[in-house]
Amino acid sequence: MTPLRAYDIHIVGLDNKRYEYDFASDSTFFASLDQELIAKGNVQTHLILDKSETMIRLDFHIIGFVEQTCDRSLDEYEEPVDTRQTMLLKFGDHNEELSDEIELIERNTTTINVARYIFEFISLSLPMKRLHPRFRNEEEGDDEENGKIIYRSDSEENEEDQSGVDPRWAALRKLSDN
Repeated sequence: MTPLRAYDIHIVGLDNKRYEYDFASDSTFFASLDQELIAKGNVQTHLILDKSETMIRLDFHIIGFVEQTCDRSLDEYEEPVDTRQTMLLKFGDHNEELSDEIELIERNTTTINVARYIFEFISLSLPMKRLHPRFRNEEEGDDEENGKIIYRSDSEENEEDQSGVDPRWAALRKLSDN
């Protein structure tokens, strides 16, 4: 039996009401998926499934940590995960992904597997820049002198740079202002 079978929910016999499920995902879960983003981790997922005649609403609350590699030092560290996401599965006559939050599923679908949704929501909650926690305080303290660019409005630039403007550019600027 594949480890992802534990994430199957049989919807064919469910009444139109609310159900709750809990899933524990460890390194076996991440290894079972065809991906390279996360190798290890330990997350708990609390899922509320609300079934109606026309659709199924899935509310995920995922808490735990995943192991990441720092982009700066290549040290491994544990990135905390705490995310809440919602997925809507509408019944239709074919399977189709309408948006990131809405999918059509066939009316005769007997089982849905939520492993893919759990992984996608964990992935979306991770920061794009993977920094070990010891480097994060350094990043927050950066300012213009340390490499961050601060954007100013055109009026601020004009006031500061009027004295040092090449006269040819000043003439062109006058033309564009008219």
